[in-house]
Amino acid sequence: MNPRDVEPRLLRGFVAVAEELHFTRAAARLYVAQQALSRDVRRLEEVLGTGLFARTTRAVELTADGERLLPLARRVLSAHEELAAAFTGPRALLVDLNTDGPSTARSVLERARELAPDCELMARFESGLTHAAAEVAAGRLDVSFGYAHGLDPALRARLAHRPVRYEPLAVLLPEGHPLAALPAVPLDALAGETVYTGAGNPRTLEWTGLARELFAGRGIAPAPPAPVAIGKDEFRRVMAKTRHPVLVTVDFLDLPGSVKRPLVDPVPLSPLSMVWRKGFSHPGLDALHRAADAAAAAYGWLDVPPASWRPAALTDAPGSG
Repeated sequence: MNPRDVEPRLLRGFVAVAEELHFTRAAARLYVAQQALSRDVRRLEEVLGTGLFARTTRAVELTADGERLLPLARRVLSAHEELAAAFTGPRALLVDLNTDGPSTARSVLERARELAPDCELMARFESGLTHAAAEVAAGRLDVSFGYAHGLDPALRARLAHRPVRYEPLAVLLPEGHPLAALPAVPLDALAGETVYTGAGNPRTLEWTGLARELFAGRGIAPAPPAPVAIGKDEFRRVMAKTRHPVLVTVDFLDLPGSVKRPLVDPVPLSPLSMVWRKGFSHPGLDALHRAADAAAAAYGWLDVPPASWRPAALTDAPGSG
């Protein structure tokens, strides 16, 4: 086989291994057997006449030729996807909203569906950007939302992201809590409280880290890990047992037995970004960008109010990926 005739399947397998640096994970990502993937990589190496990976019993690393091939392979695969889309139409775009409830991400998705009615934008609910971002990088999701600057830098480097909104934070209080009588809760009033922030949930490390930074020096203790609750009914049940206040965004759904109060003095802001794979293109992604732009302009989502707090990673320049 001439290098000009390399099958996209071989390049797709190579890119998966190059990004995962692990044959088992790459095979799972592609939904193929590991032996089949290994054969494809060896076949590609034979066609190109060079080794692409240095393999040991403990690690897989790209060779110099592998490093040289990676950006070329990505461009070829991107062009192949564009070719397929031009004649068959794009596949559904998988958009993670983190939660099956009211949210900024849901508002952006619903507006994007209006802007691109011929695109299929399918919602998913992965509960936490740390988990969802890994799924995006692996190609099992296309888009997610959350605090992108709170991701592990190695994972964030594989993704593109853009700011969508500075979300004001609130506290979810059990009914009868002394602070529930206030229309808004000053941040310092939480001193001495133990507040749930998702500690122990490996899917939401970015959220727990943001809360830890917000609480530092204010006498607010993060609550110990609680069982990871999937769905609003289970979340309500677990929180009712612990009776801890919960750090949430102002759009968080209302739960029976709890009251939600905005936090003030200062107003803490959670920087919500949209996250997708670098180099990925899709008309549904374009519609999400347009929807986010329109909402930011209409509602001031990226305005920073006076007397507010943002995490240190955002106080210099929010930037975009």
